[in-house]
Amino acid sequence: MAMSAGYIPFHPNPSKPKYKPPAGAVDAHCHVFGPEDRFPYAPERKYTPCDAPKEMLFARRDFLGFDKNVIVQASCHSKDNRAMVDALDASNGRAKGVAFVGEEVTDDELQWMHKAGVRGVRFNFVKRLVDSTPRDALERISRRVAKLGWHIVIYFEMQDLPENEDFFASLPTTVVVDHMGTPDVKKGVDHPENQRFHNLMAKHENFYVKVTCPERMTIAGPPYDDVLPFQKSLVEKFSDRVIWGTDWPHPNMKKIAPDDGVLVDRIPLLAPTAELQKKLLIDNPMRLYWA
Repeated sequence: MAMSAGYIPFHPNPSKPKYKPPAGAVDAHCHVFGPEDRFPYAPERKYTPCDAPKEMLFARRDFLGFDKNVIVQASCHSKDNRAMVDALDASNGRAKGVAFVGEEVTDDELQWMHKAGVRGVRFNFVKRLVDSTPRDALERISRRVAKLGWHIVIYFEMQDLPENEDFFASLPTTVVVDHMGTPDVKKGVDHPENQRFHNLMAKHENFYVKVTCPERMTIAGPPYDDVLPFQKSLVEKFSDRVIWGTDWPHPNMKKIAPDDGVLVDRIPLLAPTAELQKKLLIDNPMRLYWA
């Protein structure tokens, strides 16, 4: 099946990063797509991507200098987690996963995923990507996965935080926020909208945040200097609760496929000391996924 019109495939030849991640570093947000002939895309998907199978993901991991991956179920596969679990099974313990499930998921299926290395579920609140699941269903799912010691990844856009904040705070386990809560870069770090998110992080010590995806928020374009203050402020304030990832293969980008080498070379700018880099790339993701 052809990719969606306007879908930008991932960068075919990323640059080799000048920055060398510390030994044991984790790319804590990436995906696998297909291959479609083995793992078909969901009928209800909002976009059709290019295939990006596990072999390519692991090769990209090694090229960029990382040791481990956290593979997040993407919306194009919806609740069919087989491609993600297949990648975990092939990783020799070097990958963990975040699933997307509905209330119909069975306890046996949860145990199957847990055994493979799944350690979280993703709740997507981005209205253009998914049809919303009722809150009471999400509450029931969250209670079930909390018993497994899993966390909940929440993906939302910053302008929607006020209507969701109380629900997020009520979740019964660790919460990991995707992509800094997708702030509006034009408004600046000190805008009340962004500071509201910082206050949420400060108030709830069970919240972690991914300082990821500057390519999705930038106005200036690469190397994403306009997004750096948002990343840096979170690393400075919440150094024990920040994680980082490439977002490879960068689903549903609209303008340009980011160079993964450029993304990796931003790490010492947003986490300027060896201590901060170790927390960001090793200590925090290992605590969440491998402990």
